[in-house]
Amino acid sequence: MAEPRDAAGAGPLRGTDRPLADLFDVALMDLDGVVNRGAAAVPHAAEAIAAAGRRGLRTVYVTNNALRPPAEVADRLTGFGVPARAADVVTSAQAAAHVLAERLPAGARVLLLGGRGLRQALTEEGLTPVDSAEDAPVAVVQGFDPDLTYARLAEASYAIRAGAWWVASNADRTVPTERGIAPGNGAVAAFLRAATDQEPLVTGKPEAAMHRESMRRSGARTPVIVGDRLDTDIEAGTRSSTPTLLVFTGVTTPSELLAAPPEHRPTFLAADLRGLLRPAPPVRALPAAGKHAAACGGWVARVEDGELRWTADGVDAGDQRAERVEKVEKDEKDEGDGLDALRAACAAVWSATDVGIAVHAIAAERPPGCADLVAPAAAS
Repeated sequence: MAEPRDAAGAGPLRGTDRPLADLFDVALMDLDGVVNRGAAAVPHAAEAIAAAGRRGLRTVYVTNNALRPPAEVADRLTGFGVPARAADVVTSAQAAAHVLAERLPAGARVLLLGGRGLRQALTEEGLTPVDSAEDAPVAVVQGFDPDLTYARLAEASYAIRAGAWWVASNADRTVPTERGIAPGNGAVAAFLRAATDQEPLVTGKPEAAMHRESMRRSGARTPVIVGDRLDTDIEAGTRSSTPTLLVFTGVTTPSELLAAPPEHRPTFLAADLRGLLRPAPPVRALPAAGKHAAACGGWVARVEDGELRWTADGVDAGDQRAERVEKVEKDEKDEGDGLDALRAACAAVWSATDVGIAVHAIAAERPPGCADLVAPAAAS
């Protein structure tokens, strides 16, 4: 069994013979879409985190949402039944404020375009938050705040145009809520970019500043990054050579994972946080089934002539001997998360697309977890 740190270098969708909670010392866990969706808890999250903790996996909550101070985040989590203290929370506001403090003199004025989390982080770093461009700020720091007004956006624009250094806590274009997907801090940054013709320094995931802040505050030695976003959580793991676990409780869909470029491919995959408590099923190349073929659990996926298709126990998924397919489905329901066919499909498609083969079609007969898949070439 490879050491946990070796997992990041061993390719995506790696298998283990022990539960993930036994392999790592700290889970650097995203919040929105992983532990909660807006004001609602994600099903199974609290129980899985507590169970992982009993196995020795400490959880540190790493969020790109800069709105709330760590103590408020921890209180909110405990309200969901999730074990958390303020010291267990690392926010993009803290990362942004630390970067600013490293480059600005003590007491420097920073125009605040964000919420109380950013204000507290700036103060803790010895900086002076201000609200108007007329206060001559040397920098503008921008973080998620659902109560932003046009007037506050205009103040930030005036300051940036006057030469203030612009730092954005994160660039997430969307945030998952209990009502659906809402605009995120990246959408606000796009507004300011259009108004100022300037680019911000981004400090949140997947940038190195956020990972450094997470490691500094958590003291992790063998961490695993847990998240729901390919372009933040998973890419952060790729950039820092840290293993990652992608869960499907937030914004990423199976189709988006199927089309993921190398930097967005997770080390491990699970339906939800219960994946921390299970071994990861191995995904292996299967040259005997085709040049771009892979197997996981009872499923074999292969790409031929630009089409993705599956077999179960060596039988085409549309074969009349459906009882053999039903047995695979039953086994996955009883012992796994039902994603083995998707794991195999991702490995087969990635093998094909990495050598320039466009996957433009998917067989009509599909296994569990793959019913809504869209072919990468058809979606682009």
